[in-house]
Amino acid sequence: MKRILFLLPFLLAACTPAGPAPTPTPELPPLIQPYAPRPGDSSLSRGNLYLDSAELLVLESYPVQINLVLQGNLPTPCHELRVSVTAPDSENRILVEAYSLSDPQAICMQVLQPFEASIPLGSFPAGHYSVWVNGEKIGEFDA
Repeated sequence: MKRILFLLPFLLAACTPAGPAPTPTPELPPLIQPYAPRPGDSSLSRGNLYLDSAELLVLESYPVQINLVLQGNLPTPCHELRVSVTAPDSENRILVEAYSLSDPQAICMQVLQPFEASIPLGSFPAGHYSVWVNGEKIGEFDA
């Protein structure tokens, strides 16, 4: 009986895995686009925005993640920022449309409303890409 109790820890140790379990490849969470068009937008009036700067940020990650930072002004505090991003086209151009929306019935002060927005563009297959905002080329990056 003592012999079995003595061998029991060795037998149990032999049944455990030989090393650490392989870590699964992490999957990227779906992109959250806080300024993406919304279902109720069709009832709002579309307006312009005044873009002061646009900058691409290449995050040091694997796979490489790209963010677009927009700074500017909305026409009034009642306007909301919307940003629509398309998938890369055949020439690897990523087209971004930035605009504002407001309720046509709202009464609002006529004063500019500053904004700064970081828009995650995501990660892309290997290649050379360009980003265009409202028809203007903002920058390029390699994935």
